[in-house]
Amino acid sequence: QSQLEESGGGSVQAGGSLRLSCVASGLTISTGSMAWFRQAPGKEREGIAALYITGGGPYYADSVKGRFSISFNKAKNTLYLDMGNLKLEDSAMYYCAAGQMVGTTSGGRITEHGMDYWGKGTLVTISS
Repeated sequence: QSQLEESGGGSVQAGGSLRLSCVASGLTISTGSMAWFRQAPGKEREGIAALYITGGGPYYADSVKGRFSISFNKAKNTLYLDMGNLKLEDSAMYYCAAGQMVGTTSGGRITEHGMDYWGKGTLVTISS
């Protein structure tokens, strides 16, 4: 078993909604951060949403702001990504990550720097 395991991926029609889950097990994340990244074929992995377990954030990429929502359920030790109004461009492999801090650029872009643990990914495919 992976310390971070994503689930909830699948095929959904454009305009629809989907909830991704990431269960953290055998991992201490009481004071760190967690985030969602995605990678489409031919593109580099990009950060789309992140938060600090202790309350910082959340942070979102411009491409998903207003449509996606990240949250963490401490009792269930589970990170969620609620995706709404899905677009064709959202098709990608989605990864859950955890680390001590969230890395960002001056423009507010979320980077993978600082993320020490990664899930294997869950595939999301959007159709027209």
